[in-house]
Amino acid sequence: RSDLSRARNAWSCGTSTAASLPCMFSHLGKAAFESRSGNDETLLDVLQHAGLAVLWVDNQSGCKGVCDRVPYANIPKQKDKDPALCPGGECFDSILLKDLDARIAALPAEQRARGTVVVLHQMGSHGPAYFKRSSTASKRFMPECRTEVLAECRPAELVNAYDNSIAETDAFLGQTIDWLRGQSAQYDTGMLYLSDHGESLGEYGLFLHGMPYRIAPEAQKHGPMVAWLDADLLRRSQLSGPCLRASADTPLTHDALYPTVLGLLDVQTPTYRPALDAFGSCRSGAGARSTLT
Repeated sequence: RSDLSRARNAWSCGTSTAASLPCMFSHLGKAAFESRSGNDETLLDVLQHAGLAVLWVDNQSGCKGVCDRVPYANIPKQKDKDPALCPGGECFDSILLKDLDARIAALPAEQRARGTVVVLHQMGSHGPAYFKRSSTASKRFMPECRTEVLAECRPAELVNAYDNSIAETDAFLGQTIDWLRGQSAQYDTGMLYLSDHGESLGEYGLFLHGMPYRIAPEAQKHGPMVAWLDADLLRRSQLSGPCLRASADTPLTHDALYPTVLGLLDVQTPTYRPALDAFGSCRSGAGARSTLT
């Protein structure tokens, strides 16, 4: 898509969800977060204090404390799951968009009027059951590995299963952008997508993720970072779309998430570090915003 901005040189805080989520939603940055003596407020706390409506919807293993003080919906724990989207009880990520309008409508109206921030926490490409992460429509690469004992799979079949899960995520992001476009009558809309960690697919005899960061291979630390901002949000944020798209090879880490979201939403706080704002170099000014992201 020509309207997407990509960061091809993005690196994670950790090699697991438990390590990365609290770090990436912190204002401290990786180095200070790992040496902290206590817990601080998260990005979501700051946004809620600023008067915005905040919602976390989870299709994975929880938010690891990040969303403890904001409205939260846990898809895996719902009793009545859509059988088409949740074969065998495990749901494809498109379930995150189901009933989302109703979930947002249940948030305080005064906060929604200022802007709404929704975090959709995917199952994504989590192993070892990569073959369960893609629907039939997304299975473009065959044959695929159909077991959770990854060492028993041929390397090409394991890569196929993983690539099919990526195709499922591509479809989900497209659906999310379509949903955001449907909110344009109320909001200037945008999406910021990034992975909490990468995966090893047998390189050097390693599989999955979670190795100690200092010795983990790049595959477990390198991940995608993608943004889609509608024309109204670009204009209100005084951001240049061509500039954002031209910055694809700029090195970024999870340290950028906190300041980038604050800058995009024009939330003023002493913890904002403009030098780490991934969009800062493409912004020509500042302005008030009412945003859904």
